[in-house]
Parts: sequence; structure tokens; C-alpha cells
Amino acid sequence: MATESSHQHTHTQLPTDAVGKAGVGSENEPADRYRTNPRGVDVIEHTRIPLADGVELAARIWLPDNLGDSAVPAVLEYIPYRKNDMTAGRDQTIHPEFARAGYASIRVDLRGCGDSTGVMTDEYSATELDDGLQVLSWIAAQSWSNGKVGVIGKSWGGFNGLQLAALQPPELAAIITICSTDDRYADDVHYNGGAIVADQMLSWASTMWGYNARPQDPAIMGEGWDEDWKRRIDEAPVNINDWLGHQRRDEYWKHASVCETPEAIQVPILAVGGLLDEYRTTLFRLMENANEQRESNPEYPPVHALLGPWAHNYPHQAAPGPGIDFISEAVRWWDQWMSGIDNGVKEQPQLRAYVPDSTPVHSDRENRPGRWIAENTWPSPQVEDTTWKAEVSAVAGPRQLRSTELIGYNAGNWLQFGEAAGMAGDQAADDAHSYTADWQLPDGLEIIGTPGMKVTVSSNADRGVIAARICDVAPDGSSRLVTMGLFNLTHHSTHEHPEALTPGECVVLDFSLLSVAHRFLPGHRLRLSVSSSFWPILWPSPEETLVTVIEDPQLDLPIRRVVSPDEDARTSEALTAHLGTPPSPPLSTIDASGVPMTRRLQSDLVNRSATVTTEAEGWQTNTSDGLYYYTLERDSYERNETDPLSPTAICERVIRYRRPALADPVGDQARLKQMDASALTSDDQGWDVELRTRSTMSGDAVNFLVTNELVAYKDGKQFHSRTTTKSIPRELN
Repeated sequence: MATESSHQHTHTQLPTDAVGKAGVGSENEPADRYRTNPRGVDVIEHTRIPLADGVELAARIWLPDNLGDSAVPAVLEYIPYRKNDMTAGRDQTIHPEFARAGYASIRVDLRGCGDSTGVMTDEYSATELDDGLQVLSWIAAQSWSNGKVGVIGKSWGGFNGLQLAALQPPELAAIITICSTDDRYADDVHYNGGAIVADQMLSWASTMWGYNARPQDPAIMGEGWDEDWKRRIDEAPVNINDWLGHQRRDEYWKHASVCETPEAIQVPILAVGGLLDEYRTTLFRLMENANEQRESNPEYPPVHALLGPWAHNYPHQAAPGPGIDFISEAVRWWDQWMSGIDNGVKEQPQLRAYVPDSTPVHSDRENRPGRWIAENTWPSPQVEDTTWKAEVSAVAGPRQLRSTELIGYNAGNWLQFGEAAGMAGDQAADDAHSYTADWQLPDGLEIIGTPGMKVTVSSNADRGVIAARICDVAPDGSSRLVTMGLFNLTHHSTHEHPEALTPGECVVLDFSLLSVAHRFLPGHRLRLSVSSSFWPILWPSPEETLVTVIEDPQLDLPIRRVVSPDEDARTSEALTAHLGTPPSPPLSTIDASGVPMTRRLQSDLVNRSATVTTEAEGWQTNTSDGLYYYTLERDSYERNETDPLSPTAICERVIRYRRPALADPVGDQARLKQMDASALTSDDQGWDVELRTRSTMSGDAVNFLVTNELVAYKDGKQFHSRTTTKSIPRELN
């Protein structure tokens, strides 16, 4: 067990001209405190946090230098993504900056991840949360801690930040949750509206299949790492079996969904999201829940929301932009709730949001034109939920929607990280094969909030699924995806107890789409598009289903009234100045590179089939210790229009670690991309390991079939392997 004296300890001091300046605020503003502060940062490169069951969690700690006997508040990020390699570059843009602002900052790997011991069992397990409580207690007991801790995290770390807050640990003072959710069933990469999110269900499970099998670093663990690696491979969970094995909103998903007990969270929350991130609806639910709680408990802590134009990113690394100086915004939050600095956070608007304008498809991949707005409270008196009926629109397209239509390939990814290949393209071609309703708009129509749709349909089978999209149609006919939602018809009454449909019998669907902020420019139309096929985002029914639109649908749109354009413009200008722009990143020991993500569609016009393939590749070298880290992710989604059982997802991964770094990284990367190539032969002394995985998902009339294959290599030779296969019954999916 590591002791304080066994920590690996370094001291880092960055010159002020290397980190830049945020360019806003007075000398007391966070931007000036952390960006222009010449103080160094003391770094404990590696320590282990002991847990009650003997497991030890690996941690890196950044401390303000020259603390002496002083104690400061602390910030925790608690995630499974390996502090020494996978997130090392990103960590260096966050945690040292908190230390320069006067906070201890701690980055901890979950059990079974990185150099933490033990085995991870699942996302947000009871064990993970219990470990997190012990970590908070450990932090509060350290000599440099004053006992107050804030939790920050994006995605996984945003999830468990909310979940830890709901357990009410005494050490927790505030949280910042980024791109996360309070409802694991409604808003994640598994299901939406009870329908399977096809392009993420297996993809994310495949990623975790590889992640959980990565070894500890022998430079940290020492002897025995290879035997421990075998154990990790053999004991790693097969997440797809659990996620696909719970197709309805049962206790599995209710666990750690904090929407089940909103009153449990008793600390202030800053919720951050992006308009291209699929978790954005969470922000509005958290604000609404908090304000409902405050009606009976005026002391209920505040929830503030910050919604930007970006995808699944930290806002200081926004893609697309414009980004903001997010570290300053985070420090303001910590200052108010952990350091007792009355800096105006309590009085700031509850919602600050970026509202993009209509713009040609593909023209805003890097920066989205628009403006910042503010709403003092949510729901806002300036936003009115308005019902728009399709009977007063221009209706077109088929009313009978076929589940085998080859549409959806141009919708991008359900979960986006800002790459152009993941963004949606022109929807016009898919709209032509969908039921559509177009409304003429008043000039400058602006929507912000969570739209809803109500429609009466029937199916010729005992099940069916649909995708609903809101699009911005330009005068030239191009159609821009604004938001969307999926829905499983058998869930029309409840997600907990779906029921088989009676073929031909009408059912009423009433469901929400993902939240949105958007302004339609003059001459543009708002379009609702409905289809029963949207591959590969929507997993289709096992037989060709015909979903018929019986009664024209209605949209519930959250329309924002701009009371005073001049005041709105002044607010936008003030918010833009306040939020700042991302400064130049601090010096980093991580030299990272990669190639742009690709998305390719291959069609067979004779056999009426198509395959869409995405590929992402990246590599980095840690110049401080010579560790080379390489990843390749390739996902393919196949289907044939004539065979409703043809949809197949194939997800392949390559992960490689090497120390010392490669002499010929370009040549080696080209070889690594060949998924079926033989393993490298390594003549160099050092650490050289590689993982190759392949996961598949398909289905017959009654079951889903999922397989996972993994081969591990050590020094160019096969070291270990594992294969799993499982048949999982369809539950009206």
C-alpha cells in the first residue's frame, strides 16, 4: 500500500507567455488568477488511494505550490479513462489550472482502470459509487485539504458526479456536470424513447470491451503486470449483454438515475451541455426539477445551466465553436461555493445558452453563427410552449412508412465529438422518403427548450419504431437537422411495461425530442419529418413493418419571444465578453496527433444494400516518459432493403502501448490499420503491448446475437485471447 513518502513527486512551473491570457475581468477575476498567475504547481504524479476491500485507486494530484501548513478546497475528477495516457493531455488543460487558482485537484481512475487495482463491473455500479465516497473521505483527510470537495466531470464523470451528490457525502460542496444525464434510460447511448440506439449500443460496448482489457503500466505496477493483465481480460464485464439484456426501463436503469430522487441532491450544480451533444435535455430537466423542489423548500440549492454550440466536449476544447474560457467559469463556481467568495454567481441567470442561426448545411463545421442569450429562471416567462398542428402545414410524403427504407445514413452520429464526419448532412433526400409537414414561419422564429410530438399511428405488426426530426429548410430546399427523437411504439403507455400492439389498431404517441436552441432566418421553413427507418441510428423491427400515420401530428414547440432586440443584443455582447474565448493551452508533455474521422457509404444498387463505415485514428507520445499510445476505431453498419433481419453492426478496435516510443510511428500506424495483419515483431527492449477486438450485433426474429472477440499481444507475439457469444431475447424491439 502506498504511503505519502512513496509518492512520485514533481514540480512544474510554466512561463506566463506560454499559457496566454483570457482577456476579461479584473485582477480578482479567475481568468487573471489562473492564466497570468506565475506560481508553480506541485504535482504528485502517482499515488494510490486505499479502499476498505483492499483495492487501491490510482490518482494524480496537482497542488498550489508553497502551501506549507495551509489547507485548501479540492476538486475531484473520477473516471475510467486512464490518467497516465488516454486523458493525460486533456487533464493538463484542467487540473493544473485549478491548482494555480488555489485549489487542490485530483484525477482518479476507477477500480480496474489504468493503474488502479480491482476489476470494473459496469457503468455507475454500486461499487463505483461506494469507492467514490471513500475517495471523497480520503481527500478530506489529507493535510492539504480543508475538507471541502467539488466534483467535476464530462460524460462518465458528469454522471457519477450527480450520482455521488445524491448520496449526500458530507465532504461534497458543489459539482460541475458536463454532457451527462440524470436518467440513464432516457438519455444515454443505449436507448431513446424505448428504441435501441443502433450506432452507439454496440459501439460503446465494444469500446469498453477494449478499454477494460488494457493492462496496468509496468513502470507503475512493476513485476506481475502481465499476469494481472490476463486477469483483467478474463474478468472484464461484457457490457453489451447487460445493456441489451434490459430493454425496458427497469431497476437496472433506475439505479443511479438521479431523476428518481431529485430531492436527494443538496449541493449547487452547474450543468453544462452542447447543442450537438445528445445529453443536452438533461440541463432543462435539472433546472425544472430544482425549481419544483424550491417551491416546497426555498433553501434547495441552485441549478444553473450553460448550453453552448459544441458537441460532446469540454467547452474550452469546443468543437464546433465558439468555445469559451471554461476554466474561468469553473473557478468562479468553486470560488462561490467552496471558498465563500461572493462573486455574483448567485445572481447570474439560471440559463445561459447559445442560439445558432440558420446557416447552410456543412458551412459551420468549425464555428456556428449565433448569439448568447440569458434567462433568469427556467421555465422562462419569455418561452411559451406552443402547439403547431400539421393540418395547417404543407403535408407531403408517404403516410405508410416502411421500416426497410434505406434512409438515415446522412444523419451523422447519435453521439458526436465535433468531427465533421459525425455531423449530420443535408436531410432533403431522407425527407423525400418520410412523412413531412412544413410550416411557414414568422421572421426570426426562435425555439429553445424541449420540443414534443403527438401523433396517432398504427402498425401492421405487433411492434414498430419511428424517428422524428425537426429540420430547418432553406429557400434552396436544403434541410438542416435541428433535433430528433426516437420512439418504440410498444412503449406508448409506459417504458417500464411495454405491450405488444394489435396490428392495425391505432395508438397515440406523445414523446419528447432532444432539447434545442435555434433561430430560423427569414424565408426558412420548419419541417417535421417522420420515418420508421433511420439506420444506423435506429435499430429496426425484425420484420418489415408498415407504420401508418393515421392523424396528422402536432408539434409542441418552446418558442422564445424577443421582447427587446436591443436589450437582447446587449445581453449577448456582455455574455460573450464574460465567457471569454479559450486561451492558448498550457504547455503539455503530450505530443498528440491523428487523422480526421472518416465516414463512407458503400451502396449496392443491384442488391439494394448499403454499408456505412466510420473510422477514427489517433496517437500520442508522452515526452516525459516516452510512452506511445495508439488507438483505431472502425464501425460498420450493414443492411439490405429486401431483408428486415439483415441489419448488422461490426465494431473493431486496436489499442497499442509502447515504451520507448516508436522509431517509425507513421509506418507502424499504417500497419496497425490492417485489422487482419499479423502482430508486430518487436526487437526493441521495453514495453510493447497491443489489443485487437471485434464485436458484432445482429438479430433473428426472436433474439439478438452479440459476439466479442479479443486478442492481446505482448512483444509482437500472441499473449492471451477471449471470445464471448450470447443470444439475447428481443423484448418488442
